[in-house]
Amino acid sequence: MCPFYQPRLTARGGRVGIRWQDIGVSENLTIDDAATRWSSADRGRMPLLVLLHGYGADEHDLFGLVPYLPAGIAVASVAAPLAPPWPMPGRSWYPIEGLDGRSPDAVTAAADAFLRWLDAVAGDAPSSVALLGFSQGAAVALQALRLEPERFGAIVALSGYASPGDLPRDEELRELRPAVFWGRGTNDDVIPPALIDHTAQWLPDHSELSGRVYTGLTHSISEEELADVRLFLTKWLDGIETP
Repeated sequence: MCPFYQPRLTARGGRVGIRWQDIGVSENLTIDDAATRWSSADRGRMPLLVLLHGYGADEHDLFGLVPYLPAGIAVASVAAPLAPPWPMPGRSWYPIEGLDGRSPDAVTAAADAFLRWLDAVAGDAPSSVALLGFSQGAAVALQALRLEPERFGAIVALSGYASPGDLPRDEELRELRPAVFWGRGTNDDVIPPALIDHTAQWLPDHSELSGRVYTGLTHSISEEELADVRLFLTKWLDGIETP
């Protein structure tokens, strides 16, 4: 399957992120709101969709998907708070050091940072909030949902996973069963199989899951998958109560 979108490794510019070796997962990460890209300056109370990019990319990466998303929403694309070790370009939500290097605590720290950004930027303004994350961004989006289950109307997790371990509000999430779309490719060799297996068991028990596996797709997004995402988000919009 020919990919429509592949993650782009972005050359570093003048912005310097926090280096992995300079922090511990218990320290507060900060998202640079000055780097956030918005689809429209006139947002009002429009439903908000936030894009969370993958490892080695930045806030520009997923923004190219905006023309293919449903109309009538405000879209924000945020930059992850960390800079990977040199010479890796771009940004990172949490460190990756080998196949076993995806620490659940680090994913939670990134999700906490994202929720602080959302509090400051969005507050109670949007009528509903959805997240679309790719790879690392998908893991952070699902973790943010686990931390604040009532906050989000829908989650799109592409080529990502649900982090192992228990969080205090997982039982509440099981009762709420929010709408989640999980898409991945049969030829994606980036996410470890153990994490895929865990996600395949965890998501149906904690969400109203729409899941699809795309034959031949690598660690990328196909036109077919993007069409499914658009349909999923359109259903989210249709379900929002008009004030």
